[in-house]
Amino acid sequence: MLRNKGFHEPVEKPRRFYKDVTVAEADDGFGILLDGRSLRTPQGRVFRAPTRAIAEQVAEEWAGQGETIELAEMHANRLANTAVESIPQSREAVADQIAQYAGTDLTCYYADDPQALVERQVAAWGPVLERAAAEEGLTFVRATGIVHRDQPPETLARVRALALELDDFGLAGLAFGAPLFGSAVLAIALQRGWLGGEAAFELSRIDETFQEEKWGVDEEAAERAARLRGEALMLERWFRGLAA
Repeated sequence: MLRNKGFHEPVEKPRRFYKDVTVAEADDGFGILLDGRSLRTPQGRVFRAPTRAIAEQVAEEWAGQGETIELAEMHANRLANTAVESIPQSREAVADQIAQYAGTDLTCYYADDPQALVERQVAAWGPVLERAAAEEGLTFVRATGIVHRDQPPETLARVRALALELDDFGLAGLAFGAPLFGSAVLAIALQRGWLGGEAAFELSRIDETFQEEKWGVDEEAAERAARLRGEALMLERWFRGLAA
């Protein structure tokens, strides 16, 4: 039977198959038990987190599921799977991607006008860039408008080196944060603890907030912002959990 090319059958969500979720310490980290059985990653590896705090963060997502499992909404679980399965063999490539975000970093591109927006961007992004320069040796070129400006090669190399200094879970978090914020600088600021998740997210959407104040809030945009804000808060807890 021919199918309409635009038709997609709904994907059946997995049903919850467990009752109890617990965190268990092991010789190689912290695992999660579902009714006493070890949680495994999609590739079948036994889940291990480097700290109890990270394991608890993931376990809370599993415990919070209803009759069906909403895997797409389990951001910490997906991030942990990435750290376990993907990061170890692709660390260099992941660090390159983070450096690429730094090469077009949101915090380096300021509006031409209106002046009120420019002043807001300068006041918000300037202190973060100054701290990045003072504490991490990251000197960025600031631009006006949307015309691309090359960043100093030594700055991009330093961003890459900072990424590679992190363990697999930290590197996974930084790689998650850079596209979330459109900024490697804000992702590093969150990882370093200079900013909280809420503050980093708000700094990443100064332009959007300015437009919303002027024209009002679109319902679809508001839903998207709420989802991304939740991811930023998850990432803040992730980085704090790694430091615990």
